[in-house]
Amino acid sequence: VQLIESGGGSVQAGGSLRLSCAASGGTFSSYAMGWFRQAPGKEREFVAAISWGGGYTKYADSVKGRFVISRDTAKNTLTLRMNSLKPEDTAVYYCAARLGNLYNTDPHTYNNWGQGTQVTVSS
Repeated sequence: VQLIESGGGSVQAGGSLRLSCAASGGTFSSYAMGWFRQAPGKEREFVAAISWGGGYTKYADSVKGRFVISRDTAKNTLTLRMNSLKPEDTAVYYCAARLGNLYNTDPHTYNNWGQGTQVTVSS
């Protein structure tokens, strides 16, 4: 499956952004999906994940209560709504696909990745 992210940009602290990930070339409903991010000089870290049916979600503690992950199987789209953004949320955000129902917080368990989209939050 091929993944293309969109929706990144620059926003002030406290603002909101919505990231989208369009999937093609595979059966979207066969994949658990995740969002990860990578800031300069840091390792890629888990942000949020969702099961293939959308019934189960998981969030990093740092974004819990502020970010919401969802998926639209009919549109083959994964979404990350980000509210109350903080400067420490600044990073390149990647969507990733993992064949099967179970999501995982380890990026090494995901087989397919998008190219990333930049999110910059200024104070």
